[in-house]
Amino acid sequence: MKKLRIIALSSQKGGSGKTTVAMQLAAGLAERGEDVLIIDLDPQQSALHWTAAAAPESPLPARIIGAGGTRDQILRQMAAASRGATVVLLDCPPSLDHTHTLAALDMARLVIIPVVPGPTDLWSARSGEQFVLKRMEERPRLRGVLLPNRVQRTALANEMLDQLREFSLPVLDSPLTQLNAYPLSAAAGNSVFALGNSANTAQEEVRRMVSAVIGHLGN
Repeated sequence: MKKLRIIALSSQKGGSGKTTVAMQLAAGLAERGEDVLIIDLDPQQSALHWTAAAAPESPLPARIIGAGGTRDQILRQMAAASRGATVVLLDCPPSLDHTHTLAALDMARLVIIPVVPGPTDLWSARSGEQFVLKRMEERPRLRGVLLPNRVQRTALANEMLDQLREFSLPVLDSPLTQLNAYPLSAAAGNSVFALGNSANTAQEEVRRMVSAVIGHLGN
């Protein structure tokens, strides 16, 4: 029996594509045989709204629930829903000091911080990184990584990525780029894997991301 692994997706501000990453990661993990549970901890319920758009014959290959309350209440809700799951993804609110985010960082083995390579997003990511590094000191088994997301092929984006690599947390060498397949998958309530051959590039990006995430989960 596989040990349950818990991954939190967190950001200091909205617009980083946190829920997009969560949904693609869930589908990519499911493709590798994982039983995935998504827990939507964001009061905006973006993940729940995303999956609600799916056609009955083409659901996202992961279970999803909404949860909230105190850390203990969230733990109880997770325990009740995670039977059989091998991976739990915690989609956190866009605020690191939110009660739900703090609870997620207490439970998670790995926290992923999606970062759009732009000046204001890097400033926010720096603040978020410091917060996570402090939690890692308090919980030595917690790991944190930065994930470049919505990356464009521009000189500015390359400069921002170079700056991101100077952060203390490791940067996943598996960025998600600014492809139409990602918003299209949101409109379909599913992932890029449901879009067929037209989304091959995005599918390969997600597979590389999944491999990188698994590599950082450890034992």
